[in-house]
Amino acid sequence: MAVTINIYYSGKNGNARKFAEEMTLSGTVDKIRVEEGNLGYDYFFPMADDETVLLIDKWQDQHSLDLHHASPMMQTIAELREKYDLHMRVERYVSDDQCVPESDRKFIKD
Repeated sequence: MAVTINIYYSGKNGNARKFAEEMTLSGTVDKIRVEEGNLGYDYFFPMADDETVLLIDKWQDQHSLDLHHASPMMQTIAELREKYDLHMRVERYVSDDQCVPESDRKFIKD
């Protein structure tokens, strides 16, 4: 079962965006994206909140996520979170590996 983690990073004075920029420019994001089991690692910027950045982090399974958490990149991420004094809200989703129900398909345009 795939695991998706939504992390809302919040700070002040644009620090959440600065964090995402440094993660990207330093190459850390690219390193995470090539880790075995990573299915996606993308930042999004909520239109109604300039001080928050949403990270959607997708993994093949819990084992892949555990390996990521044990990797050296976690130290880099922790240091950058401290540097930018960020706070986090986390949501976790596990896929049920089922197809989209037919009743929902009429709302989806492929």
